[in-house]
Amino acid sequence: MLPLKDDVPTRSFPLVTVALIVANVLVFFLFEVGGTPIEADIVHYSFYPCTISGPCVGLAEVRRTGPITGIFTSMFMHAGFLHLAGNMLFLWIFGNNVEDSMGRLRFLVFYLAAGVVSTIGQAILTISQAGPAAASIPNLGASGAISGVVGAYFLILPLASILVLFLIIIIPVWFRVPAVFFLAGWFLLQAWQGDFQLEHPAQGGGVAVFAHIGGFLFGLFTIRLFQVREPARPA
Repeated sequence: MLPLKDDVPTRSFPLVTVALIVANVLVFFLFEVGGTPIEADIVHYSFYPCTISGPCVGLAEVRRTGPITGIFTSMFMHAGFLHLAGNMLFLWIFGNNVEDSMGRLRFLVFYLAAGVVSTIGQAILTISQAGPAAASIPNLGASGAISGVVGAYFLILPLASILVLFLIIIIPVWFRVPAVFFLAGWFLLQAWQGDFQLEHPAQGGGVAVFAHIGGFLFGLFTIRLFQVREPARPA
């Protein structure tokens, strides 16, 4: 199921949400698609768990960024257009209302903090459950930070209505579902995939589901620390 939009308006223009989307798109098209090959940028500007606890092997040895810088640069890197598009769709649908409830500066701090926490959580589990090869795989994408936004939305707008697209074979079907059910289903899917990865640690690339889980939990448990007002009511 693909979310398309919700029914909750905002009181003001979501400047930070839009700026983050623009920044991610610009990084992808100006630095990853234009100029150097996308693979080279991924190698140099992604985050590598092995930088926290070595050794790093393979391409991770020629990276340009250290662990702290890599955490932040990796938040704006994406492995392909579909990766970028999916993340930006989630950020737009859920980010504008979370920003509206926090204010712009608080939302920016929250977003970056969610990205840092989710990245470190994924790194710790990778280091503890897999070997140096897995810890030397580049981690990139905004999904950890966006998962924090999703976790916050889950708590403050559980009864919002989400318009979703579902494909039955090749026939598109649109319908609305309460946010609490859609996002709970999304989180349970991440948890299921996470348990599978614990039992069968990946030695190649894949989805960093523990970044999703960690980001979601961060948003769920810290939203009240950042929130300054209740979100607008569903339209």
